[in-house]
Amino acid sequence: MDNRDKYNAVFRDVFMVDDAALGDTFEKDSVDGWDSVRQLALTAALEDSFDILLDAEDILELSSYSKGKEVLRKYGVEL
Repeated sequence: MDNRDKYNAVFRDVFMVDDAALGDTFEKDSVDGWDSVRQLALTAALEDSFDILLDAEDILELSSYSKGKEVLRKYGVEL
């Protein structure tokens, strides 16, 4: 499984959506159920999947599917 597949799998598992739902419009303000609990689940799943430790600023910036890719790039994860 490549990094893109792992990234998509995290979002699918945390938000219980299909790959078709993922994209530029998948963001905190437009996704039902994207609350603080899901934010923590997303953070933990990304850290586990990519063996990284996100800092607090990056966790707060993790507000969309697209933004998550930018955050991961900072940790050397290419998607």
